[in-house]
Amino acid sequence: MGKNNEAWEKLFEKYKILDKIKENGRFIISADQIKEFREPRLMTKFDHKINLPTLFEENNLSILPISRGDYIISSFSAYHPFEELSEEIEKVSIPAYVQSLMPQFLVSESIALNCANACGILNDFLEDEALVPTVNGRMSSGELYFNIDSAVGKQHIFVNNSQIEIDAAYEGVHYLSLFEAKRDLADDFLIRQLYYPFRVWSRRVTKTVKPIFLIFSNGSFHLYQYRFEDPNDYSSLKLIKQKNYTIATEINVADIANLLTVIPIVKESAISFPQADRFSRVVNLMELLKEKELTKQEITSKYSFDERQTNYYTDAGRYLEFIEKEHREGNIVFHLTMQGLHVMELGYRERQIALATQILKHKVFNETLRLHLQYGEMPERKKIVQIMKEANLYNVGSESTYDRRASTVIGWVNWILGIIDS
Repeated sequence: MGKNNEAWEKLFEKYKILDKIKENGRFIISADQIKEFREPRLMTKFDHKINLPTLFEENNLSILPISRGDYIISSFSAYHPFEELSEEIEKVSIPAYVQSLMPQFLVSESIALNCANACGILNDFLEDEALVPTVNGRMSSGELYFNIDSAVGKQHIFVNNSQIEIDAAYEGVHYLSLFEAKRDLADDFLIRQLYYPFRVWSRRVTKTVKPIFLIFSNGSFHLYQYRFEDPNDYSSLKLIKQKNYTIATEINVADIANLLTVIPIVKESAISFPQADRFSRVVNLMELLKEKELTKQEITSKYSFDERQTNYYTDAGRYLEFIEKEHREGNIVFHLTMQGLHVMELGYRERQIALATQILKHKVFNETLRLHLQYGEMPERKKIVQIMKEANLYNVGSESTYDRRASTVIGWVNWILGIIDS
């Protein structure tokens, strides 16, 4: 983000962008103008609100493409937060004869979509028949007119031949469903990724077009079906349905109970006890790091994280000895340890067991899960705090800190319970 911030500061200063927006409500900038300071594709791709350059964030601005070479900057409401996940999770299975779609091999959006289709997830979620994969890839938007919310009221936008990209489309008897698929468990998304393809294909087919967002990680699929209440209004997005699916692990309660009896408890390390409630995000970070090492800035950009959250989740991976941090040429760089790499290369069932094993080496998680299995419910928070206080945790002092960290204990234990099939 440092180079982007610097380049945008120069552009804002040279072209008096803030003054022009104050005067006209918007500013149109060309790729050639952006290129004076940095490559446009690096300067205009902000999939999450937190990725926006500092000047955009401070002045409540967003940027949208309006042609092959022009962009519009204004106080648009361009992003949408993901709604809370449903608590229900449906177990699915990969067909027994399919060997190339194992969860540990789902390393791209297209492969994940193929897996979701093979497992029957798409048929179930889309509620359509005779699904056929159709269009995908990059294409032109043609001409689009639409309204969008902004700080100065509704604005009218004209788009002419902007580039759009569709990860997948599945057409059935009744609907055409357009997919945006992501591997990262972020908190929000850029509405444009759904809206531009929706508008293009709504005028090309007579069927209802369903915009679908799919997020996948570690054998789990989260699907969101949206609708634009007013097709001509970018800001009219509404959630219609949300469902979660996970590939069956073939892990039972006895498998987890057995771990509690054989795993030795380790001494707490000099790394802060985690404050990272969603263990699924720790695993997702490990998936990304398996592909390549990432700087702190790159991790912050991948998710809709701020730097503090990046610290929390990377520290959680370090606490479990899956992630290592290095200071290199002025950057903080993260990569998987040998143990982390080994775990991520295991088969799906073995990976889940290995992840749970590493968590349960720590007294707090071990005893909390033991009590849950014994009494059939999560221990009270004050009991968890008591266990934490007896475990010689590093850098946990105040009562409020214990209480916050207890949320992580509950979240991670619930993750372990969630990998149990029966």
